[in-house]
Amino acid sequence: MAPVRMAPQIHLAPQNRSALDWSGLGEVALVSIGATVGVVFVFALGVRLLSQRDEPDGRPRLAGGRRRPSPLARAVAGLCFLACAAAVAYGLYLIVPQFH
Repeated sequence: MAPVRMAPQIHLAPQNRSALDWSGLGEVALVSIGATVGVVFVFALGVRLLSQRDEPDGRPRLAGGRRRPSPLARAVAGLCFLACAAAVAYGLYLIVPQFH
């Protein structure tokens, strides 16, 4: 004689509790907003550093004659862009389950 299978039991949340974890939702919202603001700030800093011009006398030039940013400004801007790319890559790693 074959064993009798019991139907799986479904456990519902009690009526006085919400099925949604509001503190967890708030934590995820705050972390995502903070990370977004941080990445945008670092990217804007990199763009700002690339837009600086190395002027010997400190005065802006008038028409023509564009100058390149200093090597230090270019290096720091590159690090800013690299940090943004790393943050985006880490976010994709967290989202895509095949990467785990």
